[in-house]
Amino acid sequence: MTIFAPANNRTMAKKATKPAAAKQEQGGLEEALTRSEQFFEKNKKTIYAIVTLIIVIIAGGMLYNSKVVQPRELRASEAIFPGETYFLNGDFRTALQGDTYGYEGFEALADEYSRTKAGKLAAAYAGLCCAQLDSFEVASRYLDKFNGKDKMASPSIMGALANCYANMDQLDKAVATFEKAAKKAGNNLLSPYYYFQAAIIYESLDKPEQALKLYKMIKVKYPESVEGQEADKYIARLTSK
Repeated sequence: MTIFAPANNRTMAKKATKPAAAKQEQGGLEEALTRSEQFFEKNKKTIYAIVTLIIVIIAGGMLYNSKVVQPRELRASEAIFPGETYFLNGDFRTALQGDTYGYEGFEALADEYSRTKAGKLAAAYAGLCCAQLDSFEVASRYLDKFNGKDKMASPSIMGALANCYANMDQLDKAVATFEKAAKKAGNNLLSPYYYFQAAIIYESLDKPEQALKLYKMIKVKYPESVEGQEADKYIARLTSK
């Protein structure tokens, strides 16, 4: 799954006058998009690790509670356990579709146990697996259904959904979802990352004012983050136009 890698073939509208200046402006944006891609490649393992850890912690708590509460919830939690192992090992296709040893796969388990908490968790896993396999449309359908109220998992799933929208070129939905995920996360790791991705998309939508506002906010509110330390470069480029 890619959280957000802006498409290389995305271009900005060209100005009718001053072609040299327009070319320079577009070159600056392309450089910014390339830097965003490089930033994502550098940090995606950390982001995925956080999402995975959060989900596994929640799953563990669900497993404990289900032993006390509901037999069906227990069966569902036990059924998805092998898939979590496959997911953590990076075998996303097997985690999604199942194996020959009795594990049915997140896709089937999400349907079979759809009314349980574990079944909803399986659907979230299925969405993450699909995104990892570049099946963004299917992934978005799974992730969009996730309505967990957990303050750690919910913004992470929302950020993954925003990434799917971005990779499908549904940029208005992507930027809105990234901003919503950033507000919901409320921490110094995911929030600046999601706001940064939203700013990059605003630039690609030819909305430099909104992008500049986010870059400045990241610099002030999250100065110790990677994005906060990079913000000056993007602010300088936009204010020099």
